[in-house]
Amino acid sequence: MIGDKNEPTGKSASAGVPHGRIEDIYALVVGCILLTLGLALLKAAGLVTGGIAGIALLVSYLVPLPPGLLFTIINIPFFIFAYRAMGAGFMWKTIAVNAGIAGLSLAMGAGLGIARIEPVFAAIVGGTVIGMGILSLARHGAGVGGTGVLTLWLYKRYGINAGISQIAFDVVILLVSLSVISPSRLGWSALSVVAVSGILIAWHRPGRYTGF
Repeated sequence: MIGDKNEPTGKSASAGVPHGRIEDIYALVVGCILLTLGLALLKAAGLVTGGIAGIALLVSYLVPLPPGLLFTIINIPFFIFAYRAMGAGFMWKTIAVNAGIAGLSLAMGAGLGIARIEPVFAAIVGGTVIGMGILSLARHGAGVGGTGVLTLWLYKRYGINAGISQIAFDVVILLVSLSVISPSRLGWSALSVVAVSGILIAWHRPGRYTGF
């Protein structure tokens, strides 16, 4: 209602409230938990997805290691792109996130067992959970590394549209995954990519969120 004394107005309504250090740490922990859980759901259904998570899942079908641990190992070369694309602070937070995902993945392997999961459920829920994890990290100045920071670096260095680059990477990952998963699993994997992207399209954009 216009003129309501409880309605935020003026500069204070749009400036946003800065996050405290504890809030940042909590958000990074939540992001790591969501990403690790999403990876576990997709792995249990024999699926892959886009980005560095998809690469980790793909490799996990060839190497007997948890996808979360592979996620961190594969990400190591990408940390330099995180520094060049977003700066030192972003890079160190991304390194901390990857260390957390690796540790949680090992703990989840000992504490969670999934006896049965339908691919459609894994694709939608797993992809959504991963998307929410990425969103939690992004809103607090961190990322998962991998192809995401590579697309930012390509944009800054060569002017290549980041969205187009990410789509190209995801298509390549899905096509390569045909060497280890069935065509039907590929279709569900593509759905998981849509689920991840849907979260980021809906909420990770200017004006949607005012905290910083």
